[in-house]
Amino acid sequence: MIAPRAADCESPDSATADDSSAARLDALLAGIRRVGRAIVAFSGGVDSAVVLRLAVLALGRSNVLAVTARSPSVPADELAAAAGLAAELGADHEFVETREFDDPNYLANPANRCYFCKTELYAQLADLAARRRFRAVLNGVNADDLGDYRPGLTAAAERGVLAPLADAGVGKAGVRRLAARLGLSVADKPASPCLSSRVQYGEAITEEKLRRIDAAEAFLRELGFRELRVRHHDDLARIEVPAAELARFADAQLRDAVAQRLRALGYRYVTLDLMGFRSGSMNEVLIGPGLRGVQR
Repeated sequence: MIAPRAADCESPDSATADDSSAARLDALLAGIRRVGRAIVAFSGGVDSAVVLRLAVLALGRSNVLAVTARSPSVPADELAAAAGLAAELGADHEFVETREFDDPNYLANPANRCYFCKTELYAQLADLAARRRFRAVLNGVNADDLGDYRPGLTAAAERGVLAPLADAGVGKAGVRRLAARLGLSVADKPASPCLSSRVQYGEAITEEKLRRIDAAEAFLRELGFRELRVRHHDDLARIEVPAAELARFADAQLRDAVAQRLRALGYRYVTLDLMGFRSGSMNEVLIGPGLRGVQR
């Protein structure tokens, strides 16, 4: 159950051990409270969920609006989950139809693809904020994100989007602790960036490719894999699962099922990445393996 107010986020038994996290929570609430009225760019992931819940606690439901981008790069089940989660968090929620697929810069899939996507999203949110008299747009960027290659951060800065978690120095581990402290159901939800992030840089983004990736990942989830990526390299699918789960592919029946399903979806080659799941592994061609400070 979600705590209805900040004081409920701390139990007497945890007060001494968690004084620092309690102080950080109070500081986050105080910072958001100064905003007055806010739109939260809400993906349904743990980062934006924490920001949304804090905004509702700090400002009250009537002063907060969660907004989720709807486009071919976001799986339909993620959109439905975002709507349900916003209701769980006690927030009003709307979708906006983003049109990054109308932008040839985005479709060309350069290394800074996310800049064009986020520029489109934040332009729409800024316009919505002006029309509805919200004073700020908040996002779920955390402190660890600042150490990764994130072109979308530039788009956020250009639009004056606020990042309460990053500003407070809260990294991904801290976000998950806050989510658990606030009783959020997504505290341990794996990250799920947009489907376009699975396509190798330089290869054009198309809706057909994203549908193929989505279907391939859905099939692997049906087999019990929870944290995974299907990386799209033209006619080759590169599967990433946690290193501890690589041994499952020693089962010939499972291998055959995966290969047959992904080939039926249109992949000519199906491979397993022996390095295991690495969020943001596509960025290794830009900054080298093992150099990122955070996962994506």
